[in-house]
Amino acid sequence: MSLTLRVLTPDTNVFDGAADEVILPSTTGQLGVLTGHASLLTALDVGVLRLREGSSWSSIALMGGFAEVIDDEVTVLVNGAERGTDINRGEAEKAFAASREELTRVAGQINTPEKLQAQQKASRARARLQAAGGTLD
Repeated sequence: MSLTLRVLTPDTNVFDGAADEVILPSTTGQLGVLTGHASLLTALDVGVLRLREGSSWSSIALMGGFAEVIDDEVTVLVNGAERGTDINRGEAEKAFAASREELTRVAGQINTPEKLQAQQKASRARARLQAAGGTLD
């Protein structure tokens, strides 16, 4: 028996299919879901959803939202999502490096909108790079 996973954004259905295991980036840490999991509703952070189909793992970069688990159905509603296979790894590495430089530039600022935007941009760039299979230095 497997889970039914749906990953939905306001504009598109990113994934709709079966999965044997799902790992979600909840706001309190990584959350693993297998068949028979208790029902739950959780907030999701910007991060990487990992799903296993048989012995194969795939990744989807998530840009924050919510997940609901009910009766072996996992519904993920997020602001944005991108399959790891659709992300250009070279571009993701460049975007991550640029976001780190921007974070360094605003590091001395305290709670400014510019610093918050830089942190959010870095989180999104990190998630995209990880989903694409890149490594963080």
